[in-house]
Amino acid sequence: MMLTDEMEWDSPMYREAANQFENVAELMNLDDNVRERLIMPQRSLVVTFPYRTDEYSKVRTAFGYRVQHVLTMGPTKGGIRYAPDVNLGEVAALAMLMTWKCALVGLPFGGAKGGVRIDPHGLSRTELQRVTRRYTAEVINMIGPQKDIPAPDLGTDEQVMAWIMDTYSQNQGYAVPAVVTGKPPELGGSVARREATGRGIISLLPSAALRCGVGVDGARVVIQGFGNVGRYAAIAAAEVGCRVIAVEDLSGAIHNGQGLEVGRLARHVDLTGGVRGFSGADSISHDELFALECDVLIPAAVGSVITGENVHSIEAKLVLEGANNPTTLEADRVLKDKGVLVVPDILCNAGGVTVSYFEWVQDLQNYFWSENEIVSRLREIMIRAFEEVLDLSMRKKLDMRTAALMIGIQRVAGAKLVRGVYP
Repeated sequence: MMLTDEMEWDSPMYREAANQFENVAELMNLDDNVRERLIMPQRSLVVTFPYRTDEYSKVRTAFGYRVQHVLTMGPTKGGIRYAPDVNLGEVAALAMLMTWKCALVGLPFGGAKGGVRIDPHGLSRTELQRVTRRYTAEVINMIGPQKDIPAPDLGTDEQVMAWIMDTYSQNQGYAVPAVVTGKPPELGGSVARREATGRGIISLLPSAALRCGVGVDGARVVIQGFGNVGRYAAIAAAEVGCRVIAVEDLSGAIHNGQGLEVGRLARHVDLTGGVRGFSGADSISHDELFALECDVLIPAAVGSVITGENVHSIEAKLVLEGANNPTTLEADRVLKDKGVLVVPDILCNAGGVTVSYFEWVQDLQNYFWSENEIVSRLREIMIRAFEEVLDLSMRKKLDMRTAALMIGIQRVAGAKLVRGVYP
């Protein structure tokens, strides 16, 4: 199916995700009827809404989005991001990727995503609360424990999820903790949710490192991004004996070839708001970070950071994709030609949605697991999915991304075919 400029969700990120799907669907010889259904999101909502600034007489307008890609598998699941460049195409692309991710690791969800086009760093806490509560009111008929369960994403956190849960619950007349995941533990949040994505990435490191001939102990790790994903990936990497030699966030990039003191770096970030100025490390540029000689590169911030322009300078042996869609199709082909093993985003960062699933189950049952149980079950699911992808990639002589997408797409296509068409 050709994409046209008239498509409401058309954008560079959506075209990238759709082309990725089309390429794999062609290899799979996927049924044309199923292919047409899966390339388009099933439900898309665009809203505009007002919110008061702290100067109470002044009212601004924000754009909000919620996209549900596939409803076949059960309720939909996906984060909400607050960023000044959020658009419908980006949200639709991320919802599609979430569908494949959930199917790949065996979760009973379709993919969804949401967003509000604002800069959360430019808002006060009270303004952020007003934006969140009004956005929730605008999408309230679309979400729910058996419909669509939001979670944190770029620019949102536990507090934002708490406001969404409270707003939804006020409208229902009783507490509904299962309407969102990634909440504070006081409201039924999972004790391991915050660090789940980062720890899930590192749970795959031993198996992936073995595959490309890298030893875990002393492995040099470079992490682009130091939010929830990058921060906890760095902590987990240090715990298994790796040397985190460079980190980047919005404030800048730093490098120490002997290894950064990750715990002290985390405290520095809590105090100053960024990695910049951390003692015991040198400042480097964004381009220099990607060109560092290392064993493992973890892009853990935003999409499309590994591109055709910088991919040739990458010296890593292994790329673990912590961010969503961090590698363009062009760069992906170059990494494959260079012999770099890439563990794709839909597998590598699935720890977050997996522990979100655990949280949802616990909220529905009003029965909560220990942190050890959660971490153990997370590791089991992640390693099983990795082994399934690796097995298919070896049998069919495919790269890991194509194999992962094949598994996820085939499971969704199978569910579509079994359910049939109504009426």
